[in-house]
Amino acid sequence: MDGITDRVFRQIIKTCYPPDLFFTEFTNVDGLNSSAEEIIKDRLIHQENESNLVAQLWGLKPENFYKTAKNISNQRYGKFVGIDLNMGCPDKTVTKNGACSALINNRELAKEIIKQTKKGMNKDLSISVKTRLGYNQVDLSWIEFLLSQKIDYLTIHARTKKEMSKVPAHYQYFADIIKLRDKIYKKTKIIANGDILNYKQGINLIKKYKLDGVMIGRGILQDPFGFSPNSPWESYATNQKIKLFQKHINLFEKYWKDKKPIVLLNKFCKVYINNFDGAKDIRLNLMKSNTSTELKSNLKKILLA
Repeated sequence: MDGITDRVFRQIIKTCYPPDLFFTEFTNVDGLNSSAEEIIKDRLIHQENESNLVAQLWGLKPENFYKTAKNISNQRYGKFVGIDLNMGCPDKTVTKNGACSALINNRELAKEIIKQTKKGMNKDLSISVKTRLGYNQVDLSWIEFLLSQKIDYLTIHARTKKEMSKVPAHYQYFADIIKLRDKIYKKTKIIANGDILNYKQGINLIKKYKLDGVMIGRGILQDPFGFSPNSPWESYATNQKIKLFQKHINLFEKYWKDKKPIVLLNKFCKVYINNFDGAKDIRLNLMKSNTSTELKSNLKKILLA
């Protein structure tokens, strides 16, 4: 998730309850292979203890997917276990130029991107694609096409590009998708995504549709322990949540220093400051902080109150 799954938040989730795999932020291969590499590569930088991290890539030029896959194989940006190709993001800023979910309507380019990524990868890396059920409507021929590319994992957000996140996820299509997988390429593991909030819900979906796994996205913002079979989050006291937020801020200072503005933490404020009287007003006040020092000082006042 862009601006969310950076190495700071991944460390927070790792200390709460880690998933089997983490994914980096949305990283543009065309930018990585330009003069902007020094800035963009920050999205791929990670800690040594992140031994189960997948590099999430997007872009338009197949040759840059090849070069980036080569660099990832050579550990230019650290060690990864796989490469994930984003062909599902519905955001207009990326689709208007033909990237991400727009590739649903440009299968020749999608095929070449997968081909060149494979060509640049070493045998120790897995290749996955994250996509949607279709563009304007559900189109399982797109899923058939991707399965025919013989990828290791296929993660499907159970909505179309047009639907964004405005309707409930269409999980029922996974029954047909599993049948297609078994017919076309049995080695591809099918991962469900969309509206999955926690471990228990994920396990139920896996059992119901015979999936290989699920991906939790924005659901983790409701519960940092969302990958745990027994999350303690609902019983967490306000002070416990605030202390976890303080840890988040300290890691942000440590890893990003002057590279990123503190306002980027505003999107995390509701994760920790919620479900108690006056939480909304406190969040609004915290989000006015201009520096990490000011933010931590305001949080300390809440703890002392």
